[in-house]
Amino acid sequence: MSNFLSKNDEWEKKAEKATAKFPERKKVFTTSSDIDVKRLYTHHDGVSTDEHYLEKLGFPGEFPYTRGIQPTMYRSRFWTMRQYAGFGSAEETNGRFRYLLDQGQTGLSVAFDLPTQIGYDSDDPMAQGEVGKVGVAIDSLQDMELLFKGIPLDQVSTSMTINAPASVLLAMYIAVGEKQGVSSKRLKGTIQNDILKEYVARGTYIFPPKPSMRLITDIFAYCSKHVPHWNTISISGYHIREAGSTAVQEVAFTLSNAIAYVEAALRSGLEIDEFAPRLSFFFNAHNNFFEEIAKFRAARRIWAKLMRERFQAKNPKSWQLRFHTQTGGSTLTAQQPDNNIVRVTIQALAAVLGGTQSLHTNSRDEALALPTEESARIALRTQQIIAYESGVADTVDPLGGSYYVESLTDQIEREVMAYIEKIDQRGGAVQAVEQGYMQREIHQSAYRAQMAIESGEQVVVGVNKFVLENEKQPELLRVNPELGRIQARKLGELRSSRNNEQVATKLADLKRAAEGQDNLMPFILDAVRVYATLGEICNTLRDVFGEYRPTQF
Repeated sequence: MSNFLSKNDEWEKKAEKATAKFPERKKVFTTSSDIDVKRLYTHHDGVSTDEHYLEKLGFPGEFPYTRGIQPTMYRSRFWTMRQYAGFGSAEETNGRFRYLLDQGQTGLSVAFDLPTQIGYDSDDPMAQGEVGKVGVAIDSLQDMELLFKGIPLDQVSTSMTINAPASVLLAMYIAVGEKQGVSSKRLKGTIQNDILKEYVARGTYIFPPKPSMRLITDIFAYCSKHVPHWNTISISGYHIREAGSTAVQEVAFTLSNAIAYVEAALRSGLEIDEFAPRLSFFFNAHNNFFEEIAKFRAARRIWAKLMRERFQAKNPKSWQLRFHTQTGGSTLTAQQPDNNIVRVTIQALAAVLGGTQSLHTNSRDEALALPTEESARIALRTQQIIAYESGVADTVDPLGGSYYVESLTDQIEREVMAYIEKIDQRGGAVQAVEQGYMQREIHQSAYRAQMAIESGEQVVVGVNKFVLENEKQPELLRVNPELGRIQARKLGELRSSRNNEQVATKLADLKRAAEGQDNLMPFILDAVRVYATLGEICNTLRDVFGEYRPTQF
């Protein structure tokens, strides 16, 4: 027996003796993905040789990118501080955008209300009671012009969390750029455009999967030629996690969806390196600090291998997993909302140590209402303190080589690949969604997590332990209840002032294109330019594609 093993054996006996006197807090320690956490990790759990290091970690900016996608990471430039914002009217959200930019935010991120997300105008009966509630109401190019009034689109990058009608909102953004004199070739930003996770976890879909995938690949093809700096999709694990998945499932289902998008684009005739460098990802950051860091590192390594080995991508940019992170909305509590500042700080730190490219930090009052201006500022300051005061951005991947983090990264990689293989055996992500496989897996994880909280096995401070009686309610932001009527009046004025003959012609062109095989983006852009509304464009496509009706599982 080596000297190390002999010493380790001796230490284990001491630890057992100590636990006989002072029992450990739990019989078994696990992460939120049920990965066992050992009492101690040593170099036997980490990187043991140079060859092992090069295979598993490599150097930052090099395959397999475990330690980050850039050689110097945050020593050159901090991540983009991109606070997700949107409420009420376009004018009100424009005011919040300007405030956050004045406070040092470095990118915009748009939250749309539910009617916009499912392609209904604010005066549609289906929109009643929801206008401007969970995001900004955008009905036409006119609203988009107001949303970005005074914000030069060649000087900011903008992320838009929109999926089913993503092509329409992207067309509106391009048209606003044209009116500002900014060529589409200079626009920078991201549309989420990830419909598969809507069927799995979120529910804001419109069309069935097949035409939805056509819209997505049409965007890939259009942007590769006309909007080259635009991230054409942000494949989202965020909403999968918010629906109750584990960290392993979040990565596994997200990457399985990504594989489906890549295969759809290849079937449409695109070359892999033509579109893959513009694929981006969106992940959640929860409270289990080390598991979250390991999750990000494992996701990068798996994606690099998938793209190089499975899809034969040649461009190193195609191998790089670039991602935005949002702290975990579902982890926030209505009780003692100031505690959420601490939760968000831990989660944001995990995202930074995991190598994120951009970050949204949630506001303390989001379990109660849309964030107030003060809460949004504190959330942004949280990122700024991590960036400028903590020192964690001064070296690349500072937890690389940690026996625990490397062991967790390896374990997560193995479990994610096991899920991907199961989904492959089912025919891929689209078939797995149609069979309800991912939904069932997520529901079971959510149920187990809720049972752990209700039994007290999982402590949530302020909820099932350290509870305060008679808490004082904080001041909350309230959306103008008249907004639905105001938006409806604006729509009426727009329809009476625009050239309706032109609108009818462009919608008819769009319908013919949808019935055929042409790329739909130029037709949607033409309709947007003459002020056809979001609802009119989506209804034209509904007439051709139909609407998705989920199967009950």
